[in-house]
Amino acid sequence: MNTVETIAQRIRQLCKQNGITPNGLSNLSAVPQSTIKSILNGESQNPGSVTIKKLCDAFEITLGEFYNTPEFDALEQEIK
Repeated sequence: MNTVETIAQRIRQLCKQNGITPNGLSNLSAVPQSTIKSILNGESQNPGSVTIKKLCDAFEITLGEFYNTPEFDALEQEIK
């Protein structure tokens, strides 16, 4: 799994935990629904840190809490 897939998985996990739909997340975070959809569908190859921060604010968590998961810890360094 790569970083983009892991971010999408984490957003889905947080939506499920909080009972929030992607559309609801868009409303709470002020991130366009199309942006959230492109992240979840793997179309966005580099979701920006400002976007992730807005999503974290909507979930009422910190960036550290967002990334502090075994899935992110297990990622190999991506060299391009």
